[in-house]
Amino acid sequence: MILYIAEKPSMGAEIAKCLPGPIRRHDGYITTGAGVVTWGFGHILRQAEPGEYDAKYEKWRMEDLPIIPAAWKLLVADSCKKQFGVVRKLISEAAEIVHAGDPDREGQLLIDEVLEYVENDKPVRRILLNALDEQSIKKAIANLRDNEDFHNLKQSALARARADWLIGMNLSRAFTLAARRAGHRATLPVGRVKTPTLALVVRREREIEGFRTADYFTVKADFQHANGVFTAFWKPGEDQAGLDAEGRLADSSVAQALLEQLASAFETAQIVQCETAEKREAQRLPLSLSALQVLAGKKFGYDPQLVLDTAQKLYEKKLTTYPRSDCDYLPESQMADAAVILENLCGGKQAELAAWSGRADAGVRSRAWNDAKITAHHAIIPTVEKCKWESLSEAEQNIYFLIAQAYVAQFYPAHVYSQTRVGVRHAGESFTASGRIIREPGWKELYGTDGEEKKDEDDGVLPPMEKGDRVDFLKASAEKKSTRPPGRFTAATLLAAMKEIHRYVKNPELKKQLKEVSGIGTEATRATIIKELVQRGFLREEKKKKYLIPTEAAYLLIDALPEELTYPDSTAIWEAILHRMAAGHASLEEFLTQQAEFTAGICALATGLNIAPQGDHPCPQCGKGVLQPRTGSKGKFWGCSRYPACRAAYDDADGEPQKPKHTCPRCKAGALQLIMGKNGAFWGCTKYPACRATYNDKAGEPDMPARQGLGK
Repeated sequence: MILYIAEKPSMGAEIAKCLPGPIRRHDGYITTGAGVVTWGFGHILRQAEPGEYDAKYEKWRMEDLPIIPAAWKLLVADSCKKQFGVVRKLISEAAEIVHAGDPDREGQLLIDEVLEYVENDKPVRRILLNALDEQSIKKAIANLRDNEDFHNLKQSALARARADWLIGMNLSRAFTLAARRAGHRATLPVGRVKTPTLALVVRREREIEGFRTADYFTVKADFQHANGVFTAFWKPGEDQAGLDAEGRLADSSVAQALLEQLASAFETAQIVQCETAEKREAQRLPLSLSALQVLAGKKFGYDPQLVLDTAQKLYEKKLTTYPRSDCDYLPESQMADAAVILENLCGGKQAELAAWSGRADAGVRSRAWNDAKITAHHAIIPTVEKCKWESLSEAEQNIYFLIAQAYVAQFYPAHVYSQTRVGVRHAGESFTASGRIIREPGWKELYGTDGEEKKDEDDGVLPPMEKGDRVDFLKASAEKKSTRPPGRFTAATLLAAMKEIHRYVKNPELKKQLKEVSGIGTEATRATIIKELVQRGFLREEKKKKYLIPTEAAYLLIDALPEELTYPDSTAIWEAILHRMAAGHASLEEFLTQQAEFTAGICALATGLNIAPQGDHPCPQCGKGVLQPRTGSKGKFWGCSRYPACRAAYDDADGEPQKPKHTCPRCKAGALQLIMGKNGAFWGCTKYPACRATYNDKAGEPDMPARQGLGK
């Protein structure tokens, strides 16, 4: 018997439909004439919690950190126990197994870990399903691969999961305990990807809060050439007065003097540079999930999770390929489907797609068709299934439109234009102008100006001219402008920042290295991470555009953590290692050893961390913690949040701590308390032995001066 194990029931049902013979449905599996199909519900197995390694870890204590498992444990998730029993029984009965997890590292791991858990020794092959239409599934069934080919992909997923456990379980406890010592009641979750993502928003908000508007001037002049009038922009020289640190003209008096200088000059201006070059802009690549999420966020205002959920629905309706793809290239073999896909779009109900597809040329071969760029999956594209447009929701229509638009663009020629750059010299000053003439709109016919940022210098249409030509100065103007603060993140722009994390890396050498790495997080997890930061109260969405604003809890967390956790440098390095591991160029054991050492070092740092106290009753004994109500064997009392480092304790007086009436006059930090000694009662400092001040007791009050003995 051949057993197919799919990642989820919907995928299992589609595989079963494409196997020959009668189909019979059972509880947790489907039988066919060519084998049995079963499934998981995502991860059937989960990683053990610290308390499941040792009961002592159920209580959070700084002295127990770091927790580093000697042998990693997996447990069957409570919600999956019944289905796990079905899968385990079928594995024992199978002669051969086909791994049908999603074609990414997480999909690879969640079936592999089940096979290892049950100690499977049957041969395992791998099916890669990038689309769920019948043609694609049958083609994949006919091209099964040895599952061992994907061992390194599984190692990469295992490394990510265990590293996340080490960071999350240990550092969340360490910094939460540090915050609680200072009286904060918040739980501070620390994540390898989540924390630097949150830090991006916190830093951006502080940039905005600290931003000071600065005025500057843009000077431009109109010139008359024999072939027409054009506008050029003034460029300051190296020693120009009145410039700010960014090289902008900020002094209004200098701007006014410049205008007067230009207007009073008698000599004719001259063209000192005139260069025209033909340029070609290759077709925009098809879409990965991140590219789709960013594009849909800008065009429709959709948050990343909605885009992923919608793309998943289109995939399950067999209209588009696998949605959680980090690849924006296509396999060369897929070219065979191009004519059918374009014909379907041409006959569809969406007018723009139909018109574009009708003018597309299936013979055009863009840079997207590149087998060398393909891993387990390829860019998201339409399948050969015809789309029933009217049956889709508005969101499904919009997401399908973007996917199809990017696909059709591959069958249009490159965008060709002539770019002219002109340099003008007048009154000892330099001016530049540039313009372009569209020679062949090509694929941009589908996009127009979508996503293009206009620059003042590129807006003009230039008349024909040559170097050395004389031109007449007509007029000049200085437009006052103001600098603007950086924009707040939205879910879409934050996701784009996670994808292009090298832009936020501090180390310049590392910045170059990480341009080739696909950011932090994965295509499947980035949207979830942002959503969780909102749900857990670290970010809130404001206004119509849903700007992400950090909460007080976010500031507390980011300010408490060292830069190793809040900047993306370390996380991005880890992502690069995971990518190398997937390619077989890095070791799981070495990576986890590094993670364990890193975790231990950060836990040690958290042990000595001092966070600003929060609470109405600062501890009078240590001055670092706050008094909090507690219940002991003798009833309610108030104790220091830094216990056991500080053992200050005070009786409760109508819901308030009954603080000592007498501050120690010697150390000023402790308080005097009544002590029973061998010679009777006396008053001693609570900071003993650091402070050895002692005083006689006089009718229940400390008597001055200090008594002999310890007081000396």
